Order: sequence, then structure tokens, then C-alpha cells
Amino acid sequence: MKRTLIIATLAAFALVGCDQQKQAIEQNKDAQQKAIEQRKDAVDAQTREAKKQAERDAEVEKARLEANRDATKAQLEADKKKAEAQAELEKKKVEETPK
Repeated sequence: MKRTLIIATLAAFALVGCDQQKQAIEQNKDAQQKAIEQRKDAVDAQTREAKKQAERDAEVEKARLEANRDATKAQLEADKKKAEAQAELEKKKVEETPK
């Protein structure tokens, strides 16, 4: 009977030990999953911020391109007026040349 009692007691301790180990494993799993979820949330936040920055950069680039276009068009218009003025000047010289 003593022997049965000792075996039963050891079995009870073993079961308690197993339950504690299982609980520790479960807690570890939960902690890992929480850490993974936090990293996923951080990645999402970083991606959102990167997208916003890319949009801001695109707007700046668009404005730069439009400003460059406007400056180039203005220069071309000035060149056109200069060519017209030069042609007018040459015409007047031809008209004033004695025949």
C-alpha cells in the first residue's frame, strides 16, 4: 500500500509538472505570437509612412517638372520673339538698302 501511495504521489507530481510545462509552453507561444503581431503592426506603420513620403516626393517632383516646363516654354517664347525681331530688323535693312 505504501508503494502504491508513493507511486500515486509521484504520478501526481509528474502530472502537475507536465501541466506547468504545458502552461509555460503556451505562455511562450502567446508571447511569440504577440511579438509577431507587434512586428506586423510596425511593418504596416512603416509602409504607410513610406507611402506618404513617396506621395510627397512625387508631388515635389511633379511641381519641379512643371516649373521646368514653364521655364523652358518661357525661354522658347523669348527665343521666338527674338527671332521675329531679328527678322523684322533684317527686313528693314533690306528695305533701306539703295537699289
